Amino acid sequence: MTTTATETTFSLDAIRSQFPALARTFNGHPVAYYDGPGGTQVPRPVVEAMNDYLYNHNANTHWGFPTSDETDAMISASRAAFADFFNASADEVVFGQNMTSLTFHLARALGRGWQAGDELVVTELDHHANVDTWRSLEKDRGMVVRVLPMDIESGTLLLDELPALLNGRTRLVAIGAASNAIGTISDVAAVCRMARDVGALSFVDAVHFAPHKLIDIKAIGCDFLACSAYKFYGPHIGILFGRRELLEAADFPKLRPSPNNAPDRAETGTQSHESIVGAGAAVDFIASLGQGATRRERLADAFDKMHDKDDALTKRLWHGLSAIPGVRVYGPGPEAQRTSLVSFTVGDRPSSEVSRMLTDSGIFISHGDFYASTVIERYGVSEQGLVRAGISLYTTDEEVDRLLAAVERIAA
Repeated sequence: MTTTATETTFSLDAIRSQFPALARTFNGHPVAYYDGPGGTQVPRPVVEAMNDYLYNHNANTHWGFPTSDETDAMISASRAAFADFFNASADEVVFGQNMTSLTFHLARALGRGWQAGDELVVTELDHHANVDTWRSLEKDRGMVVRVLPMDIESGTLLLDELPALLNGRTRLVAIGAASNAIGTISDVAAVCRMARDVGALSFVDAVHFAPHKLIDIKAIGCDFLACSAYKFYGPHIGILFGRRELLEAADFPKLRPSPNNAPDRAETGTQSHESIVGAGAAVDFIASLGQGATRRERLADAFDKMHDKDDALTKRLWHGLSAIPGVRVYGPGPEAQRTSLVSFTVGDRPSSEVSRMLTDSGIFISHGDFYASTVIERYGVSEQGLVRAGISLYTTDEEVDRLLAAVERIAA
C-alpha cells in the first residue's frame, strides 16, 4: 500500500524522533512521560527557534536597528500564529509570564471598573488559577463571588443551576473549558451565551483544553480566554485572548510611557521574547502535522488526528485501570466529552507513594490536587490526592501497557 502524505506527516515514530527527552532512560527503562497535563516535553523545532532568536536576533523592541526590527517581526509572527490558533486577530493576543499572572493582571484591570456588591461567578470544577484570581476581588473591591457546583457522580458542572446565579449585577463568569484534574470538557459556549444575556463578561480557562481541541473563540463567544504554551509542546509562557475593544477599555496597571494600544497595553514590562518565539514555533510544530491550505486548516487537521490517536489510548487506559481490583478512576467515562487524561487512586495509598513506585518502572507521572483542590475535596481524597496519567502526542500503546502492568503490580 502506498503511504499518503498525511500518513507520513503523522507518523508516530517520526513525531517521537523530534523529542530528545524520549531518549532518556531511568532504572533501566525508557522513560514514559505521563505528566503532559502539567507540562509536555518540547520538540527540537521549538528549542531551535528559541536558540536562533537568542543567538542571532536578541534585542529589545521598537528601536529601529536590525536586531530590534527582527525582534519586532518575530513577536508579530508569533501573534499571527496564535491568531490562527484562536481564530482571532493578532491585536487580540497578549503574552505574559504564565496564565495565572495574566489572569491576576486582567482581574485587577477589570476590577478597577467594578463596584462593591457587583458579582462574579466561578465554578467548583476549575483550577484555582481561574477561581482565586477572581476571588481576590472580594478583598480588593468588595465584590460578591457565587459558585457554580459540580455533580460529583458525573464529574460535570450543574449548568442548569447557572441561570439562578446570574443577575443584573453579574460582571463576569469564569469557567474552565476542561478540567485538568479529571478531564471533563464543559459547554463553555452555552455558559458564555448565558453570561452575555445578562450583560456580563466571560473568561475561559483553556489551559488544559488547548492541547486537546482546537480553540475557536468565535464559536465559544467568549470575551477573554487564556492558555499556556508549555501544555502543548512549547516553552513556559502564558497567552491571553481578549476582545480588542475590551483590552483597550480595561484599566490595566501600567507605566505612563508604555504603549496604550492593544495588545501592548496589557503586556507589563519587557517580555520573554525567546519564549514568545518558542510559543509561536509550538503552534507551527502542531500545524506541521496536518494538511491544508492555511495554518488554521493545518491545525484543525492535526488536532483531528491527535484526537483520534489519543482518544483510543485514553479508552484503553480507562478500561484497563477500571479492571484492576482496588483501582478507582475519576471523572466522566471514556465515551463522554473529555480530554486524554485518566486520574485514579490505588486503594488507600497516597498518590505520592504510587507516583514514586511507578517511577521505578520508568513511568513519570503527576500526583496531588493539581491546583484543582475543590474537585479533590469533593471526591474526599484531599489527603490522598489523585494519580494523573496524561496521554500526549508522543504516547504509545506500549507505554500504556507498561503503565497498566505497573499499576496492577502495585495494586496486588
